[in-house]
Amino acid sequence: MIRKTGLICAVALAALAQPKVMFSPVRGTREMVGAANNFQVEAGFRMLAAGGNAIDAGVAAVLAAAVTEQSRFGLGGEMPLLVKMAGKPPVAVSGVGVAPKLAAPGYFRTRSPEIWEERGALPPIPGEGIRAAPLPGAFDGLILALTNYGTKSYCEVAAPATEYAHEFPIGEEYAQFIRNLEPLIRLWPDSAKFFLPGDRAPVRGELFRSTTLAKTLESLCAAEKKARGNRARKLAAVRDLFYKGELARKMAAFSEKEDGLIRYEDLAGFKAEIDSPKTGMYRGYEVVKPGFWTQGPVMIQTLNILEGFDLHAMGHNSAEYVHVVVEALKLAFADRDRYYGDPKFSRIPEEILLSKEYAAERRKLIDLKRASLEHRPGTFAPPLAPPATGTGESHAYDTTCVNVADRFGNVFSATPSGAWLPSVIAGDTGIPFSTRLQSFVLTAGHPNLLAPGKRPRVTLSPTLVLKDGKPWLAMSTPGGDNQDQAMLQVLLNLIEFGMTAQEAVESPRFQTEHFYSSFAFHEIHPGRLNLEARFSKDVGDRLAERGHIVSVAGPWSNSSAPTVIKMAGGVLEGGADPRRSRFVFGR
Repeated sequence: MIRKTGLICAVALAALAQPKVMFSPVRGTREMVGAANNFQVEAGFRMLAAGGNAIDAGVAAVLAAAVTEQSRFGLGGEMPLLVKMAGKPPVAVSGVGVAPKLAAPGYFRTRSPEIWEERGALPPIPGEGIRAAPLPGAFDGLILALTNYGTKSYCEVAAPATEYAHEFPIGEEYAQFIRNLEPLIRLWPDSAKFFLPGDRAPVRGELFRSTTLAKTLESLCAAEKKARGNRARKLAAVRDLFYKGELARKMAAFSEKEDGLIRYEDLAGFKAEIDSPKTGMYRGYEVVKPGFWTQGPVMIQTLNILEGFDLHAMGHNSAEYVHVVVEALKLAFADRDRYYGDPKFSRIPEEILLSKEYAAERRKLIDLKRASLEHRPGTFAPPLAPPATGTGESHAYDTTCVNVADRFGNVFSATPSGAWLPSVIAGDTGIPFSTRLQSFVLTAGHPNLLAPGKRPRVTLSPTLVLKDGKPWLAMSTPGGDNQDQAMLQVLLNLIEFGMTAQEAVESPRFQTEHFYSSFAFHEIHPGRLNLEARFSKDVGDRLAERGHIVSVAGPWSNSSAPTVIKMAGGVLEGGADPRRSRFVFGR
């Protein structure tokens, strides 16, 4: 009896020693949806329950985000997407809008919007306002994915979003964004009418109605119903209304009237496209990222460098571990800043950047005892001047994320973004314009130099990880430049330290700012390292001794918040980051 009691006590003590998490684990065996709020998850699950696949569910969830999370993403935004269909290689969908024909470097060297003049700070390319708008890309990316990989009609996947556009109880974050940004919203009468019904900011939890957006969503459904032919022809009619029909004409007319750069010919000539993703191997896991038109390959480059270190032996979030990961990230981000851009306009040296041999050379630059304060891109090409910077600090109001795994073995991972508040609404369409032109630079010769018809290099970076050719992980996050370093830490938590998905996303995180910002002012903060307050003082002190410029913020202050779906052993395991409202549901 004593032995039995002792065994029970030992088991109880072992249970108490397990890592505690704020959110309970979510597990299932059939299907799972991860997104930013319950409306998006419900929209996705509605498609799965109706027999749809992961792509149907993902498109429905993204459309719902464009209504219920318009603080972070709108229908006029952009979206890189990774799709893995069962038994087939993964593909990337580039739903990223390009620069209009009028958007030439000379335009921004001579003009800046009044909104920034009032603030007394002039970024090279505006960070807000209609002149920062590229073409809307996300919607065509969604239609392209639905056409090629989905099974449902547009009307079916758009039904939840349309319902929510008529009315839904507005969330805390969306309502808070409107309140905080009300002065900027009021600069644009159509935006004020949209976001400030009754001429006041909405209160959290009250019913919010996006009437003009509901009419737009309904008109797109009507175009599908009116079209004749097979499913592909009907979906083509939907995208044509958006890019060539009445909606396109309204958006273009509004842009021209308000001194924006988008014209009808730009919209009519735009098409989203399917791209080959970039891949890398890390300890037997295949990491899949969108190409160099995003910052996604940063994760592959960093993992290649880190593969030469015994991270597990260093100990999770020890000073030695944090130092090595941060120094590897600095090197990868330096290459991003110098070499990444739209491959359709510049030759990207990807065979060098993604090679294990190059990583081995870069690894030698890491001093285990001292933090580097230099910006050190690879030297295999002539150096360029750094991005032209303004006199202020960039503000990116961010992004959302959607991940879906279905019972058929298909996986969807997207990072929808752009057209966030304080967005300019295009007249009575309810469609907000993005401001992603700010991610271009004006440095001559740079792969990310602004040019008409070119995609800006976006921070948006969905992630798939395969094991033995099968999906093992789907992950995406908001967070701007921080996206890939936050997801890198989550991935290392899973692979190196054997955490559950929920433990991996909740674990304390760090963040370097040792890179040129991807947003308006393109500022850099050499050596700056942000730690969440859950790191011990000893770790912070030891990192400062190595030369890092350490800043400690709140315990849950990291700017990213991933959703994660891990797929192993017939079990789906979800992780939802409590740093922001994230939701995962599975069965």
